[in-house]
Amino acid sequence: MGKVGWIDSHAHIAYQEYQKDLSQIIDRAIERNVSRIMIVTLSETETKRALQLNKRYGMFDVAFGFHPSDLDTIPENGFKLLEDFLKEGKLSAVGEIGLDYYWHKDNKEEQKSIFIRQIDLANQYGVPIIVHMRDAAQDTLEILRNHKPVKGGIMHCYSGSVEMAFEYIKCGMYISLGGPVTFKNAHVPKDVAKAVNIERLLIETDCPYLTPHPFRGKRNEPAMVELVGVEVARLREIEPEKLMEVLSQNYSGLFEIE
Repeated sequence: MGKVGWIDSHAHIAYQEYQKDLSQIIDRAIERNVSRIMIVTLSETETKRALQLNKRYGMFDVAFGFHPSDLDTIPENGFKLLEDFLKEGKLSAVGEIGLDYYWHKDNKEEQKSIFIRQIDLANQYGVPIIVHMRDAAQDTLEILRNHKPVKGGIMHCYSGSVEMAFEYIKCGMYISLGGPVTFKNAHVPKDVAKAVNIERLLIETDCPYLTPHPFRGKRNEPAMVELVGVEVARLREIEPEKLMEVLSQNYSGLFEIE
């Protein structure tokens, strides 16, 4: 399983905005007992940057996929590029992929098609998926039921209901909670944190977005995943160390880390 520590199951630290102080960001994460980070990338440049980081530190996993908000900018060779990374065994997951009807209501069928195509690739190469879902709970569920991810996956920064969380779990998915679970009035994420079987939970930052309380308004980073973990532990009335251990087991099991 590797070292037990907090695991940030979704971080965008390959973004250009992090490059000036990335070594300090990683140092702060290590100081806060973050043992592993999933770097989610949106381009070839970011993916190569993330892979180089893992060569240096050995504490990163890398996911690459086409976000539903970026369909207009998928390069001509985009799917060949994704498949090449998968063929070479360089990706731990395909993601983040999925549906977003909050920002994009006019291309729902295209979103579904690209989502399914990427699930199929993940299944072909035997890796999990990382799913972005916003205002598209039912369509996402139907696709996951009809195109089940054979290696499972993560509902990233989950914002849906408790009831839907149970349905996604039936499709082999883990439920990952981020900064919103720490927000005072975020009742639904808190309910999810308490209701979901602990063996199907993960946590994340989704940095640079969704910075947890009490640092809202500042740039998020992996060190802050501890704040998410402490709040989930409080809600579940268990010690943070116990939660850390279970989440480490969950992540290691999903991504087959020895």
